[in-house]
Amino acid sequence: MVCFMKKLFVWVGLFVTVCAMATPVDRDKKWDANKKVTIYTFAINKEIGPSVWRITQKAFSDAGKQKADLIIIHMNTYGGQVDAADSIRTKILNSPVPVYVFIDNNAASAGALISIAADRIYMREGASIGAATVVNQTGAAMPDKYQSFMRSMMRATAESHGKEISIIDNDTIIKWRRDPRIAEAMVDPRTFIPGVNDTGKVLTFTTNEAIKLGYCEGKANSLSEVIAIAGIKNYDLKEYHLTAVEYFIGFLVNPLVQGILIMLMIAGIYYELQTPGIGLPIIAALIAASFYFFPLYIDGLAQNWEIVLFVIGLILIGLEIFVVPGFGITGISGIVLVVAGLTLSMVDNRIFDMGFFSGILLMSKSLFVVVLSVAVSLGASIYLSGKMLSSSRIGKIALKVEQQSSEGYVSFDDKSGLVGSEGEAVTILRPSGKVNIDGEVYDSIAETGYINPGETVIVTKCESGQLYVTKKY
Repeated sequence: MVCFMKKLFVWVGLFVTVCAMATPVDRDKKWDANKKVTIYTFAINKEIGPSVWRITQKAFSDAGKQKADLIIIHMNTYGGQVDAADSIRTKILNSPVPVYVFIDNNAASAGALISIAADRIYMREGASIGAATVVNQTGAAMPDKYQSFMRSMMRATAESHGKEISIIDNDTIIKWRRDPRIAEAMVDPRTFIPGVNDTGKVLTFTTNEAIKLGYCEGKANSLSEVIAIAGIKNYDLKEYHLTAVEYFIGFLVNPLVQGILIMLMIAGIYYELQTPGIGLPIIAALIAASFYFFPLYIDGLAQNWEIVLFVIGLILIGLEIFVVPGFGITGISGIVLVVAGLTLSMVDNRIFDMGFFSGILLMSKSLFVVVLSVAVSLGASIYLSGKMLSSSRIGKIALKVEQQSSEGYVSFDDKSGLVGSEGEAVTILRPSGKVNIDGEVYDSIAETGYINPGETVIVTKCESGQLYVTKKY
């Protein structure tokens, strides 16, 4: 009996603990004027992508360490990648503290999905929210299977904020805090809502329209106004600031900067091949490659195998130049792999999930940047090489004088005067070896057969400084 009671107390304790953990967060709480509220804020003010998702994770983690009571996202974006937006949306929905969004100007597409996930939405006068149709980077709408997924995700996000059920005249009336049909209409123009979306166009709200239809809790022109409208009087505001490294990564992923880095890589390799040993050009190329791949790898675009493709391509090009004679399959394969590694690292690996045609379009843009950068780099390197040698300053350190054969300059010692001379084989000539002629040892080649050491030889001819001999019988 005692043993049974002990087990009962243990199970009751576990049940109470689980119930306590399952208690929902009060996301629409009234703020106590006498209690100081810790507010944590960060900005989403660029295209939604892996970098924004990374910043969101860091901001939420930092907010937890600061024991924030409220998180406010300062929003201004035209959208971006759906997968990154879905991750941010899930982070907001699962947040242990309430999350508000202040739309400073735009919350379009993926930005609308993130905003709808927040517990409260505040908008500046003249701001807008909506237009969440899934499109590719060319602006064309994606096939319906992608729109279907987005519609479902928008509906589910709106439904997560709850509903009120009332019965009037035996009719069940459901009033959503945020109408899921409106969220769906932001994706699909076919969603018909009388008086709201009856024009057959994708739904986008102004600030006043969003307030009227429950998609905005208030109008504010600044973060301080958002806090005041929310009823918070006593607060401590903490803000997430991008680090110097994050600013630098954002700078490096700019397409223009990526093109310059590719040009530096190719130019460094080109100039290194012109000079023996390891010098400044190859070091510059390695630094440029690091700056090119590092931010793409951090953002989840460049995968290990894509970087390996690039490295293997460089190895094959090196083999073609230094080991394999001529220019064939090894060199061509190396060039293809280098271009493929640089191109694939610039795009998300899920591009072909969008459909073959859309994937080809996105790949073509990256390939254009890579090929153009490589072509410009090679052309500029060849041109600058000639210009540097002809420069009045740099040209002084280069040898310009040409030694003409007409002036008596030759690339070898003239031994034609030894033709007809006799000598003795110092080593075996099989067919090359050494002979002693008048006390001087020369490299020679036996014209026929082998010549043993000590045997007498006669010089028969001299070609390009090379003596040819035969055995004297």
